[in-house]
Amino acid sequence: MREKKDAPLRSDAQRNRERILEVALAELTRCANAPLSVIAKKAGVGQGTFYRNFPNREALVLEIYRHEMQQVADSAAQLLRTREPDRALREWMDRLARFAMAKAGLADAIRQATSAPGTPGKPGHAPVTAAADLLLRAAEQAGTVRPGVSADDFLLAIAGLWQIDPGGDWQPRAARLLDLVMDGLRAGARR
Repeated sequence: MREKKDAPLRSDAQRNRERILEVALAELTRCANAPLSVIAKKAGVGQGTFYRNFPNREALVLEIYRHEMQQVADSAAQLLRTREPDRALREWMDRLARFAMAKAGLADAIRQATSAPGTPGKPGHAPVTAAADLLLRAAEQAGTVRPGVSADDFLLAIAGLWQIDPGGDWQPRAARLLDLVMDGLRAGARR
């Protein structure tokens, strides 16, 4: 863990941390019990660097989940800066689908990490809910989605994402589901 909790990481330390997370996501999605030493080796970092960032498997798994969720949430504002609100919402839905499929692949690792005695539970989904709300409000103001749809309603409407098999050909199925949801959001819009 970092010595000074709020001190920013040096750029090389930040790259190492991001590389560990990237490799760990791939490895733990393949096998929930992937050895941490294998993850460190594939990430190109030593054991000391690895354990300084992630003192145990639980910390690593929960940080992957939190990091991936935050990436999806942060992309909402980025998309709104470069796209029309309804287009930003639909593209964000695709990013959320990719997150859902990665999360499904990590399900065993997350279950193991959160069931260990003394470990915190799975991080909440507040960042994703806030991002959905940001996109919905922007699209509502632009008149491209029906008024009054809450982020909670939206997340319930797309809950089918979590029923799709991530091991199969999930992209076309997710796209059809999200297109249906988007059509429903546009019904009753001002424009």
